[in-house]
Amino acid sequence: MTRSCFAERLERYLPLTDREAHALASLEDHQREVPRGTTIVRENDATDDIYVIRHGWVMSYVILDDGSRQILRLHFPGDMIGMSSTAFAEAPETLVTLSEATICPFDKSALRIIFEEHPRLAALFHIVAQAERVSLTDRLASLGRTSAKARVAALLVDVLVRLRFLNTQIIDTIPLKLTQEEIGDATGLTAVHVNRMMRALSEERLIARRDGHVRILDEAALAHTANYVNRYAELDLRWLPKPR
Repeated sequence: MTRSCFAERLERYLPLTDREAHALASLEDHQREVPRGTTIVRENDATDDIYVIRHGWVMSYVILDDGSRQILRLHFPGDMIGMSSTAFAEAPETLVTLSEATICPFDKSALRIIFEEHPRLAALFHIVAQAERVSLTDRLASLGRTSAKARVAALLVDVLVRLRFLNTQIIDTIPLKLTQEEIGDATGLTAVHVNRMMRALSEERLIARRDGHVRILDEAALAHTANYVNRYAELDLRWLPKPR
């Protein structure tokens, strides 16, 4: 059985038992290779599927009444996406690949077995979901109350922190698999405005861009500019039940 990418992410928080790791690996038995621009699930489509990303980037977004797109979140290897299908029969958001990707779909009913047999995993799922919710709340506040430069800076810091969490070989450089239009849809800016803010961050020696990659030259200063808080750094795991 293939080693679970999602299990590797959870093991950054605490060691998993063999039974827990095996249960998570069973969710990734079936893999799909998908090219960039593939719609995994469309908003308002009926769906029972959840996905683990093993490779590549995915974005979730909604289309607003005026036809504009709001990117809600970027998803990376080790993320479990489509979890909203546990609460709704129809998808409330669209999932589209931002790069070539490997995804592992499974029916949401598979979670029932994990929740019944592995309560510690269920509790850890809940904690991670809460961290993601608070991170999304931070983004909402950023879109409404911070400058354009802060919004772009926050996106770059968030990508670096989250990619580095699973891949410790990443130090300060990230592949930016987003167009300026996509960055704009994630930050509420036009592509022209995004270009200006990226240039401003470069001129301030906070970032450097080359060959589709962004190097964070001063992470602390960029995080300060962004008013960024790492919501994944210290999670309270003291109340978790013991593994079975």
